[in-house]
Amino acid sequence: MTSAGPWTSVSMPYVSGQRGDAWGVEAAEHGGTGTQRLLSVDEMVASATVADMLGLNEGEAVVVRRRLMLFNDHPVELVDSYYPANIAQGTRLAEPRKIPGGAVALLADLGYPPRRVREDVSARLATPDERAVLELDDPSCVLLLARALVTENDLPVEASVMTMVADGRRLRYELTP
Repeated sequence: MTSAGPWTSVSMPYVSGQRGDAWGVEAAEHGGTGTQRLLSVDEMVASATVADMLGLNEGEAVVVRRRLMLFNDHPVELVDSYYPANIAQGTRLAEPRKIPGGAVALLADLGYPPRRVREDVSARLATPDERAVLELDDPSCVLLLARALVTENDLPVEASVMTMVADGRRLRYELTP
């Protein structure tokens, strides 16, 4: 990443449902500017992985919001966030524009506040497309973070897959048993 020293990321600001720009705040804490570019918003058929994360049947409709996260105008992360179509249709989640306050706060406003988060972390070599978009050398590794947000009624309402520049990045988890 383009920052001074290692970059430690925590998930809580992104999943709490508090309004604001968590990425902008995190980037500022690292001495830079965090922005995002909305690449697309589409309705599509859920892949097996996304269907599993959202508790849907494979082939059910989802809305996907694809974003590119930038630090000081340099690409550092691709984020694809998926929502069950029956929740997203007719809301800002399905519109190709930024959501004031963030998607998690909007889900809470719609009656789906997150109560549990499930995350899976892995690493692999970047694909040619990822290397191009994230401006990585060949070969380069990426970190993958797959996150599902679940309501108190065990209803998954958001599945996000983040593909991050791995160099200098560390993920931190603080849990209260």
